[in-house]
Order: sequence, then C-alpha cells, then structure tokens
Amino acid sequence: MKRQEVDVLVVGSGAGGLSTAVAAAHRRLDVLVVEKEPVFGGTTARSGGWMWIPGNGPELRAGIEDDAAKARIYLQHEAGEHFDAARVDSFLEAGPKAVKFFEENTALQFDLGPFFADYHPDAPGGMDGGRSIVARPFDGRELGPEIKRLRPPLQEITFLGMMIGSGKELLHFFNVMRSPVSAFYVAKLFFKFLRDMAFHGRPMRLMNGNALAGRLAKSAFDKGVPIWTHAPVRALLRDDAGNVIGARIDRRDGPVEVVARKGVVLAAGGFPQDMLRRKELMPHAPTGYEHVTPAPPGNTGDGLRLGESAGATVDTTLPHAAAWVPISRPVRPDGTLGTFPHFVDRSKPGVIAVTRSGRRFVNESNSYHDFCQAMVARCREEEGEGTEPAAWFITDHRAFRKYGLGYAKPAPVPYKALIKNGYLLRGNTLRELAEQIGADGAELERTVAAFNPLAAKGEDPDYGKGSTSYNRSLGDPEHGPNPCLAPIKDGPFYAVRLYVGDLGTFAGLKTNANAQVLDAEGKPLQGLYSVGNDAASIMGGNYPGGGITLGPAITFGYIAARHMAGGND
Repeated sequence: MKRQEVDVLVVGSGAGGLSTAVAAAHRRLDVLVVEKEPVFGGTTARSGGWMWIPGNGPELRAGIEDDAAKARIYLQHEAGEHFDAARVDSFLEAGPKAVKFFEENTALQFDLGPFFADYHPDAPGGMDGGRSIVARPFDGRELGPEIKRLRPPLQEITFLGMMIGSGKELLHFFNVMRSPVSAFYVAKLFFKFLRDMAFHGRPMRLMNGNALAGRLAKSAFDKGVPIWTHAPVRALLRDDAGNVIGARIDRRDGPVEVVARKGVVLAAGGFPQDMLRRKELMPHAPTGYEHVTPAPPGNTGDGLRLGESAGATVDTTLPHAAAWVPISRPVRPDGTLGTFPHFVDRSKPGVIAVTRSGRRFVNESNSYHDFCQAMVARCREEEGEGTEPAAWFITDHRAFRKYGLGYAKPAPVPYKALIKNGYLLRGNTLRELAEQIGADGAELERTVAAFNPLAAKGEDPDYGKGSTSYNRSLGDPEHGPNPCLAPIKDGPFYAVRLYVGDLGTFAGLKTNANAQVLDAEGKPLQGLYSVGNDAASIMGGNYPGGGITLGPAITFGYIAARHMAGGND
C-alpha cells in the first residue's frame, strides 16, 4: 500500500476543512485535504455563505459597537442549560482574530451585512445587525482549471443557474418590472452570466457560499495545499497508545495510508444524509425519510463514524439535532424532486402559513429554525404523534407576482409549468385552494378574514409578524405601515407545500475549546480534531443568527490549526 506523510490531514472540503487547511499551511505545516466526492466545497458551496462572528473587523470598522461580553450574554440566553462556556469563550476570543487573519493573509475577504439582525434581537445581548458577514463576490476565473472541481450552487436558489446576492441585489430582482435602475442592473448581470455560460460552461461570478468555498480553495492552492477528490477515508490509523496518527484513504489509483504528524481533522459535514442517524435523532422523521435536506449526497456522517471508531462520542443531548428550515420540493427536468429552502418569502407582506386545519401557527417572519419548531408542534397537536409535519405558504395574486413564492419567481417569469407539475397550487377562491391542499376550507376563509383588516393596519396581534428588526429586515422596505404584513384578498390564490429540512446538523462529536475530539471520559483523543458540522454545535441546539454554522466553522478551523502548530494567537 502506498504511504504518504504530512503534518495535517483534513477530512472534508467545506468551510471548516478548508479554513483549517489554509490557517495550518500559513503556519508552515504540510497539509493535505481529502474529499470523497468528485467536487470540493461541501455544503458550504451550496449555502447562503453567511458567518456569524461577533466583534468581526468589518462590523467594528463600520462603527457598530459590539464586544465578546455582550455576545456571551446573548449566547448564554440562547443556549440555556446547554451553554458550553469554555468553547463559547474560545469562539468569541478567536473569531475576530480569524477574520483578521483571513483578510490579511488570504483570498478570503468579507462584506458586512448591517441589515442582518440577530434572529432574536430583543433577547439579552442581541443586536440589530453587524455580527453576520459574508464572503465578497469572487471571480471564479481566479481558480483557473480548478473551477471545474468547485461544487456548483444549489440549483433551486439560483435564477436559471445565475447566483443572486442577498440584500440590495435581491431587491433589484424584486423590482425589475418597476424600476428602470433595477431593470438595467439585472440586465447587466444577466448579460455577464450568459457570457460566462458561453465561454466557461458555468457562472464565473461566484456569490454567497460558492464565493466562500471558492475563496478558501484559492487560498489553499496559493499556499500549496492539494485537495484530493474521489478520496474517501475508510479508517483512522492509531498507534499502540491509541493516538490518532493518520488515515487510510481510497483513491481511484489505489489505497493510500496517510500519516499525519500533527493531527487529523474531521470536517466531513455532519450527518444530514445519514438515514439511520436521522431516524435516531429527528423525532419528526420516524423512518429517517420524512426529513428533506439540501445538503450534498455525500454528507452521510462519515466524520462522526470515524470519530466513534477512535473512542469519541456524539453529543445527542441538544434539544434540536439540526438547524431546521422549511423546504419545498420543485420538480426538476428529469422528474426528480429538488429542494428549495425558504429564507426570504416568509417575511413578505401578503404571505401566511397554515396547516391542514386552515389556521396559522407562527410568526412567519421569525427564523426558519423557529418556524419549523412551531410547524412540528402544531401538527402534533392537530394530528397526533407519528404524522408527517406539513404546512403551506398561502398568498394572493398581487403578492405572488410581486415577490414570487418559493421556487416560483416574481413577474415577469412564467409560472404555469409549476402549476402543471404540481409544485404550485392555485385556486380561484380560498375554498378552492383549500381543497387542493386537503385543508379545512371554511377555517381557511375564517383565518384570512380575521387576518386581513388587521394586516392592512400593520398589526398581527396573534403572532407579531414584523415586530422585530430581524422580521423587518426581510420584508418589503417600500411597503407600509408594516413591511411584513398585507391583506390576502386578490384571487386567484396560491400555495406551496412545506417540509421540515435542515441547513446543517447540530449533533456532533464532543470537542473541547481547542477543537480536539473528546473520548467518553471527556479527555482529548490525541491527534484528532473536529470542526464544522462534525463537531457538536456551540449554539446549544438553538439558532441565534445568520451564519451560526459557518462562523464557528472557520473560527474553530483557525483554532485547530493554531493548536496543531503550537501557537496561541
């Protein structure tokens, strides 16, 4: 069997793995990244790309006041009895340093999202914006031929394959039919997209998570770090004392034993595609198949199983095993079902969510994690245990053509094919729509009749839609008096069915403040580290703000590299 020696072996090529590799290589360690799929970038490349890091440089340079003490109060409130003080303090100490390191030494640059509030901004220590940052758009041509190995974005959240940024850029797309400035802006982007498709066969203007993965990969290549794809790890190597000293890897040209002098880092993306662990840890998915995920097919829990084989344990005590998000299932051209995560439409005026009862159950513009918790709870209350949770977004024709609904885009994009294939439901009346949903038509009419007069005044006494800065940040800033509320009155009416999905798993390997994996007794397993979704979340099973998976991922990647190199800054 072939044998190779390095200082650091990283298993997985998402943000956690690549940030570890880049930071370790900067400290003059010899690093190898291995990825079992044919492309690199992991779930990161499909994601929104936001990173939640309190006290980050872009935030402070913008004059936003924030500090670790305030963020610690917020995280302690959010995590409750699952607050891990040592790891949270490590994250808050190293996060700003990690951002500064990447800004000064790598291709990874950040933009601030000052409009992006914490998801519970009114909680102790919460903020109205500043803690969430995103990778700056990236020209994929800088990757050269390696661009062919970068995982493409999730098709369902692009427009014909074109990546769209959040914030002001997204507003231009919503206003394309009402503003000449927006029309020109969108036309210019679309022309560049068509040019890239003609010359390169894929978009070269990388946005969001694709930009984050692309920038980290460029940084890795610049520092001489190879990324092996088609290279699954089959087993960890251990010495007589039980220390992890490397791994056995299957390459297409044969197996290779890689000895890692400083450490092996597990960053394989958690277990969103592991049916058995889903069945065990997700109560809403009693067979494992009721859950829907946009994660890549290769995220099958390899890192967790490798850790367990070396004596590690998975933290299954968190109240939520994953970051929940409502998902709808558009039909792809080949007949398979896609996954569309609902981030923005929930907050738009003229959109509500109901269950089969025909009644609302939640503040639709609260975080997607909170939304799904309410959805599961209401479905259990109405239909009992063991029933697959189901809900629908409801809107009228005016709001639908202005904002779209899920995968169905706003005017002037045609939508009739989505009705024909069953993704989008339509009824001339609310009762007709209820029949297609299988909901109580009379109750849906009563729900909307009670909702409309108050919504017209910008009020939602039942659930408070539009009541927080986070709610309002995703509404329509040009609509008043409440950017998240409008009556639902102009037929025909439309609906999209929702499933419970995830944006990454929370239950992961137990680790310490240095990202070292712990054994059953809580002692570090020498030579083994874990970052990203392979490590148990520091958020205590909650979802405090946009980017609470990727922010800790790049921060603990920086921490792991620092520890393996013997540094403390």
